[in-house]
Amino acid sequence: MARSRAKDYDEKRGAMLHRAAQIFARDGYDRASMAQLAAECGVSKALLYHYYVSKEALLFDIISNHLEALIEAVEGADRPDLDPESRLRALVSALLDAYRDADAEHQVQINALRLLPEAEQEQLKALERQLVSLFADAIHDINPKLFGKRQLLKPVTMSLFGMLNWFYMWFREGRGISRADYGELATHILVSGVRNLN
Repeated sequence: MARSRAKDYDEKRGAMLHRAAQIFARDGYDRASMAQLAAECGVSKALLYHYYVSKEALLFDIISNHLEALIEAVEGADRPDLDPESRLRALVSALLDAYRDADAEHQVQINALRLLPEAEQEQLKALERQLVSLFADAIHDINPKLFGKRQLLKPVTMSLFGMLNWFYMWFREGRGISRADYGELATHILVSGVRNLN
């Protein structure tokens, strides 16, 4: 008979994922060992292996959970009935809010995804593409004529992600511009640029 899961399985797993992401972000994926991860997560090595058979499986789950959370947040905020600028502003705001307390996961996604086997990379890249396509749809509607005749939608969309993805590198809560104000700024820069392209 299969052993049933403890009631707090998902909660413990989530806490381990978050702590492991912090360790990978701080020390690098290659340098962190399962023994170190277990010790810093406050669990036995045997318990860590109960949740994850390998460091690679742990890395995959960190990135997968992070991307799924981002997609869920952005899909939940998407309002195609709004005017294109307001729709994009809502998406940007949702993404920046979902990045809150996820700096380590985001850093691991950017720096360590490429260390996984190709098949696993492709699964995660499919999630990244799903996230990007939500923004691309909103950006397209800002200037449909422009995007209908030139191959600019992907470069413009990725330029927005360039502004948003590196936010964690310099942003400090309570110092300087707020998260919400930066979302407004990034949206304004993108929309103004797209409207003036021809």
